[in-house]
Amino acid sequence: MTRRTLVVGLALATALPVTAVPAAARESAAVTFPSAKFPLGTPAAPAKTHKAIGQGIDLYQLTAGRSTDGYSVTVLMPSGRDYGRQETADAKAAEVEGAGLTPSVQKFVRPGVADAPSQEVFMVRVGMWSLDDKKKAEETVKQLKDAGIKARVDYLGDDGGNTTGPWSMNVLMVDARRFRGSYRASVGASVAARETTSAMAKGVGAIAGVNGGFFNIHTSKALRGDPLGASVVAGKLLSEPVAGRSAIVIKGRKAAITELKAEITATGQNGSRQEIAGVNRPTAADELVLYTEEFGAKTPADEGADVVLDATGKVVALRAPGANIPKGHTVLHGVGGAADWLRENVLDGETVKVATKLTDLRTDKNIALTPDLNVVAGGVGLLRNRRVNVTAKRDGHDSVNMILRRHPRTMAGVTRNGGLILATVDGRNPGVSVGANMIEAARLMKWLGAVNAINLDGGGSTAMVVGNKVVNRPSDGAERPVGDALLVLPR
Repeated sequence: MTRRTLVVGLALATALPVTAVPAAARESAAVTFPSAKFPLGTPAAPAKTHKAIGQGIDLYQLTAGRSTDGYSVTVLMPSGRDYGRQETADAKAAEVEGAGLTPSVQKFVRPGVADAPSQEVFMVRVGMWSLDDKKKAEETVKQLKDAGIKARVDYLGDDGGNTTGPWSMNVLMVDARRFRGSYRASVGASVAARETTSAMAKGVGAIAGVNGGFFNIHTSKALRGDPLGASVVAGKLLSEPVAGRSAIVIKGRKAAITELKAEITATGQNGSRQEIAGVNRPTAADELVLYTEEFGAKTPADEGADVVLDATGKVVALRAPGANIPKGHTVLHGVGGAADWLRENVLDGETVKVATKLTDLRTDKNIALTPDLNVVAGGVGLLRNRRVNVTAKRDGHDSVNMILRRHPRTMAGVTRNGGLILATVDGRNPGVSVGANMIEAARLMKWLGAVNAINLDGGGSTAMVVGNKVVNRPSDGAERPVGDALLVLPR
């Protein structure tokens, strides 16, 4: 048996010529859908429908491309990943040959992005089958398993290389000239618990919305709604930003994309100051964390200390940790050295001043935490000043899976005249929609007219809600509860 070595590069995508939307629908549109052809693969016009869902708010549903991808069998490396170094792939290919099958060692190039160079990785594949022959691929996996080799069936459209699609997208365009409503972030009933985008939208009477940023899945089940990055709802900081990471900042009906940092301090009545490391999240060693009533869970039950503050900052209780946050109050919870600071510098009946400075890193100006301010953290920056600017490393997603592989995506962008674009592209649905990788997501948002854009949470979290109804196809088969949402309100 012999093995082949193939090079698989980053692909664009293909779309098919389709019937344009009727002239009457074009004329009634509050914002102009791009006249340029679909930007992925062989350029062609997508099939689309249009619906005005409110003054200055338009929903476009579009499809493009056709299905030509099939299945292959991917051999897993000793690390459990589906890729590795060339020598590792060659050794694994030799095992496959020993089992009587013909492997193919494929080089994949994870493209370079704004803050990280390209990366070469190698995969071992066995066979190729059409979309209708998945069972044959599964039989090969069983044959490899019987030989002691771990493998799985993979849909080739997910790779991030050449594909003809297809794609299924939902695009919400809000025209700043005509829109009279507002935008809002929501964490649902509490920060700690997850909730569906549709439930959050219904809870505030939103016209439409999309899921927000990533949330903490690496914590206890009861706390997995915690946003990973900045969250401001109606002027209250409910989750601190990761310094330098992307976010969408909303004030009334104005939206901007930037990078943020926060400085939060607690100052005792004696003048002693202590950094507050986080808001509404689990503590790490020697940290002081602030919990608000929106947290919706108990403070950590550890050997630290709790200080309960009323709305004026007055200390109303010094208590053992592991209790709820009283309504209308906040709690400072310290562990290790931070707990010692609380015990040594905060007395019952005294006042603790909690100061928060939220800074826009693009302008170096402070952002006032006023009641009309809302912030949703992004997963990765996509566009900056109309240029593709994928900040995967800075935003914590510098990996082959996140940059190169295709997944369902949720994206948000702002236009030159202040309009807002919310878009979802479905994925993980062979033959129906392949999703997009990070570079493709950036190209899609540029095509739609965004000047600046970010990637929100994707995968099974991707959801667009219009009129309390999910209009895309969630890849989990049902809408997934998420940490937060970005919503469009009628006023």
